[in-house]
Amino acid sequence: MNWQMETIGLVRSKTTTHLRSAQQIEDGRAQEDARDLARLGYAQELIRGFGGFSNFAISFSIISILTGAVTLFDYGLTMGGPLEMTLGWPLATAGTVLVALSMAELCSALPTSGGMYHWSAELGGPMWAWFTAWLNIVGLVAAIAGIDYGCAQFLVPMLGLESKTSTLLMVYGLLLLSQAVINHYSTQWVAWLNDFSVTVHILGVAVLISAIWMFAPKRPLHFLLQAASSSHIHASYAWLFMLGLLQAQWTYTGFDASAHVAEETIDPRRRAPWGMVMSVVVSGFFGYILILSLTWAIPSIPRVLGAKDAGGNPVPAVLAIVEMTLGGRAVTAVLGLTVLAMWFCGLAACTSVSRTFYAFARDHGMPLSTLWSRISARHKTPAPAIWLSAALAFVAMVYSGAYSVVTSISVVGFYLSYIIPVYLGWQRKNLWISKRGPWHLGASSNAINLLALIWTLGICTIMVMPPNTRAGWGIAVVMGALLLLHLSTGKHKMQKPAWNLAKDAEEQ
Repeated sequence: MNWQMETIGLVRSKTTTHLRSAQQIEDGRAQEDARDLARLGYAQELIRGFGGFSNFAISFSIISILTGAVTLFDYGLTMGGPLEMTLGWPLATAGTVLVALSMAELCSALPTSGGMYHWSAELGGPMWAWFTAWLNIVGLVAAIAGIDYGCAQFLVPMLGLESKTSTLLMVYGLLLLSQAVINHYSTQWVAWLNDFSVTVHILGVAVLISAIWMFAPKRPLHFLLQAASSSHIHASYAWLFMLGLLQAQWTYTGFDASAHVAEETIDPRRRAPWGMVMSVVVSGFFGYILILSLTWAIPSIPRVLGAKDAGGNPVPAVLAIVEMTLGGRAVTAVLGLTVLAMWFCGLAACTSVSRTFYAFARDHGMPLSTLWSRISARHKTPAPAIWLSAALAFVAMVYSGAYSVVTSISVVGFYLSYIIPVYLGWQRKNLWISKRGPWHLGASSNAINLLALIWTLGICTIMVMPPNTRAGWGIAVVMGALLLLHLSTGKHKMQKPAWNLAKDAEEQ
């Protein structure tokens, strides 16, 4: 008995020693990251509470395959039918991976809050940084509006409330409030909830897919290749198919969150780039299986797209498919899972945009910079920036009044902010190549950057075509307003990371 107790004690001692050693390594790494940040010209004000998984989780949560796949499934199915689901998702995934890879090597070189606009500041100057920052903010704010309003649309019927505009806006406001409160009070809570979000997404998707495969009647496999459009737009199927890519492309937004929380991530030069890329890859894999499974089980496209509840309100196509094939209880489970996933998605998006506001204000790039760059002394979070993010998201949804409009604006705003620094990096590769971090694309960098540029320009053009011309006008108005603001408020000689590219150019 004594030797057993001694053995147990020895194991516990070794385990405790191992845990302490691991914690000491993490603490040492965090201190080195703080010194690395200081060399770029910034003080460590935020808590480094994100590990590699948590960094991945925040981008994965914003991508949220349940949010994108469920809320815009109707749109994709209407535009391009089953073939849209079969080919559109992998096409958008491949294009997005190219963009993520191009951004990841820039993130490794400059792991700072604010992400893309810092890269643009160093590679192109203040004006490029100005537009990158604001376009990213527009994309993020519109994303929160689309995510949380979509969540409200699902939640209101679950609560037994009437689906009228005033009720939807009230529930939408409460969702924003809950996410802002959690972001305000604890970075660690945000990290834990995002980690749990990954479990909810993957486990929930796996259960739903398994149920469809085991219990739902399926169509013949050739149904997945049916090129059938239910759209009222008079155009060729090829064009309608391209318009239908909004479903997948709206899903693939927000993965830049890994860069935005770089100053809160341990070893960000390696972990933030991997978090960004893997969030797209993992989402692409699980999302594609989900989309194909749902499409395979469609009993009738007209019935699914025309489904209504007892009150005469349209039923989302995904819920109609589940109800027709698996029954009412399955619908309740999917509804609950979708609402939870959307809430996690909105929480992570609020984190991301607040860090952009904080970083931009810290560099004196926006009005009332002193206020928006303030850090809560008690909670070590950018509290004013968090509440600004929630307020603007509420206004954005009230103004736009259409779900497809905010999603299209979100996609265009995001991808323009993504591609500006990629373009600048591609143009000035010889100048900054020596500044690359440990995560980079090597000899393939130029080719991948060029393909990412082509994809982004193409997808942004498609996203503002009819029936989303309002989104095009919205982006045009935003760009015009930013240009006027930029011209009327000075040159915006913002502080920026001490990367010293200008000095390097002179020496060369």
